[in-house]
Amino acid sequence: METIQKRPTPVQRAREGVASSGSGAGRRRRKSTIEAQTRRTYAGLILPSVLLLVLINAYPLVIGAQQSVNDGSLIASGNFVGFQNYTDALTSPAFWKATGFTLVFTIAGVFGSWAVGLGLALLLRTRIPARGTFKVLLLLPWVVPVVVSATSWNWLVATPQSPLPTLARAIGFGDVYFLADPVLAQVTVCLFKIWVSFPFMMMMSSAALAAVDTTVYEASGMDGANKWQQFTQITLPLIARSTYISWILMTIFCVNDFPTIYLLTAGGPVDATTTLTVLAYRTVFQNFDTGSGVAISFMMTFVLVVVSVLLYRQIRKSSVE
Repeated sequence: METIQKRPTPVQRAREGVASSGSGAGRRRRKSTIEAQTRRTYAGLILPSVLLLVLINAYPLVIGAQQSVNDGSLIASGNFVGFQNYTDALTSPAFWKATGFTLVFTIAGVFGSWAVGLGLALLLRTRIPARGTFKVLLLLPWVVPVVVSATSWNWLVATPQSPLPTLARAIGFGDVYFLADPVLAQVTVCLFKIWVSFPFMMMMSSAALAAVDTTVYEASGMDGANKWQQFTQITLPLIARSTYISWILMTIFCVNDFPTIYLLTAGGPVDATTTLTVLAYRTVFQNFDTGSGVAISFMMTFVLVVVSVLLYRQIRKSSVE
C-alpha cells in the first residue's frame, strides 16, 4: 500500500521556513538594533528640551543657594558667611511666629477648602435645579483675579463703616475690627483663603467622584450600609489618590501664597498674619538682607519637599490598594 502523506499545515510550514532559513536569531538582532536606534533618536529629540529646562531651573537655584550663604544685598553678592543666615533665621522670634501662622494658614487652607469643595462636589452629583449654572457660579472665586477678590473682601470688612462691621454693631456685637484685631485678622485671612481655593478642590473631587461606579453604592445599600458608611468606607477610599494629589498641590499653594495675605492685611496687624513667604519678601525687599531672606525660602522649599514625599507615598499606597 502506498503511504498517504499528510500535507503540512500553514503553521508548520511557517515554522519549518523559519527554522530552515535560520532567520529567527537574525530577526531578534534586527529588532534589538531598531529599538536601540529608536531610543537614541528619542533621546536626541528630547535632550535639547531637557537641557533647557535644567538650565532655566538650575540657574536660579544655584544663584539662590549662593546668596543664602553670603551676607549680600540686592546689588552686591557680599561675603561668604556659611550657614550664619540659616542660624540667624532659626534663632529669630519673628521666624517662628511666621512659621506658626504659616502652619495654621496651610492647615486651614488645605483641609477647609477640601471639606467645602468635597461637600459641594457631592451636592452637585444630586439632582438639583440649574446644576450647571450653579457649578459655573461656584467657580467664580477661583476664576476672578485675587486682586479683585481681595478688594471685595477689604470693602466688606476693612473699616468700621464696612458692611460686616456695621452688621455686627446692629446685632449687638459692638465694634468689630476684622483686620485690626490680630485673632480676627488671622481668621479672616484663613476664611479668605478657603473662599478662593474651594473651587479647585471641588473640581478635583468632582473628577474623582465621576470615576466611581455607582453600582458599588447600590450593592452596599442592599447589604445594609447607610450613607455615612458609604461615604467613609467607599467614597473616601476610592477617591484617595485624587485627594492626596489635591492636598499636595494646595499645600504648595498655601505655603507659597503671597498675594492673598499681602493684599488683604500686608502681614499685619503686629505681624499676626505674616507667613514665611511674606517674611522672606520683607527681609529681602524691605530690609535688603538678601541672604537671610533666601535662606528662609530654601528652608520652606525643604519642608515642602518632605511633605510632598510623604503624601506621594500615600498616593502609591492608595494606588496599590
